Amino acid sequence: MKRTEVLIIGGGQAGLAMSRALSDRDIRHVVLERGRVAERWRSERWDSLTLLTPNWQSRLPGYSYTGSDPDGYMSIPEVIQYLQGYADSFRAPVETDTTVVSVERQPGGYLVKTNRGDWSAASVVIATGDCDVPRVPAMANDLPVDIHQVVPSSYKNPDQLPASGVLVVGASATGVQLADEIHRSGRPVTLAVGRHTRLPRRYRGRDILWWLDAMGLFDQKADGVFDIDVSRRQPSLQLNGRRQQPVDLLALAHRGVRLRGRVTSVQGSRVDFRDDLLATVASADVKLWDLLSRIDAFVEERGMEDQVDPPRVFRPLTPAIDARYPTRLDLERENIGSVVWATGFRREYPWLHVPILDERGEIRHRQGITSSEGLYVMGLRFLRRRKSSFIDGVGPDALELSAHIAERLVAGRASAIA
Repeated sequence: MKRTEVLIIGGGQAGLAMSRALSDRDIRHVVLERGRVAERWRSERWDSLTLLTPNWQSRLPGYSYTGSDPDGYMSIPEVIQYLQGYADSFRAPVETDTTVVSVERQPGGYLVKTNRGDWSAASVVIATGDCDVPRVPAMANDLPVDIHQVVPSSYKNPDQLPASGVLVVGASATGVQLADEIHRSGRPVTLAVGRHTRLPRRYRGRDILWWLDAMGLFDQKADGVFDIDVSRRQPSLQLNGRRQQPVDLLALAHRGVRLRGRVTSVQGSRVDFRDDLLATVASADVKLWDLLSRIDAFVEERGMEDQVDPPRVFRPLTPAIDARYPTRLDLERENIGSVVWATGFRREYPWLHVPILDERGEIRHRQGITSSEGLYVMGLRFLRRRKSSFIDGVGPDALELSAHIAERLVAGRASAIA
């Protein structure tokens, strides 16, 4: 059996950030990765995807973007190269092609069994990420067998789909990007819209994420919000990494994407939608205008008027929607041959044999620290701060959690000496 002080499960940005933080503290550790470094970026992303965050926001402990386009957006090959370069920069001790079979408690720490042997460690950090298993509603089983169904983690490009219409379910970041790409391929798209966050790519001459970063919104702490569970369930941002191709619902509607409400049921080729589209988009518009007003107030407070563009008014989406939009769709009659389930992700830990999961199968934790001493989690949405699941957010979390791990190891050594 091999031994180390800390085992990190997952070789993506969260696991690598924790590895760097532990390396800087001279804490012996190993990263266990089921595939290659950044495996999900390699195998579970579509071809044209770019980061939603600008390159300057790709900050990791001891590492940051140094290229010639800080305001650009990395493609997936560039993200992979960036994370591999990060791992190489400090010789991260990554064991690739190592699948964790089980994690269980043992005296003094944890026993971790893998397909390549067993490990013993005082602490374990679960860094398998927030986007784990696609969440597909049970109603998907009621679709006809000849309807092609796909989830974002297995979608690569429109050529995978039949040359017919497509129903995309979900209108957060993934849903709107896929709806746009598929529609541009010549396939008519119907988009089922649920809760979403409408944002412009740029406002007053700056990237919208520059404003959120400057205003400190990304650094908001988990213990500083009214209801952390509600905050963790907020939809992702309707953005993409192409400045001239906005993907908010207004832009998609103008391009010919048909908007519908939330899917409520499927019966064979018949799909029913909730009559909530107008209310949903109106709610998103109100939140958009509130955020832009806060940015305008921030500009005034900081005396930045001469450094940025004048404020601009964004048109509401509701006038672009026909109030008589149908709430039922016959896939066969409309020649729709595919359904894309962009309905989010859930987490699964079948190998975790420590009682820290809640009734939904999620890890119970307080800012990354679980109730099982020495067991931590990294990379989940709003773990310690609003940006915890971003490349830019895993670093601060890793620095704080590594300090907790170091204190525990020191205390354990002192106790062993005594």
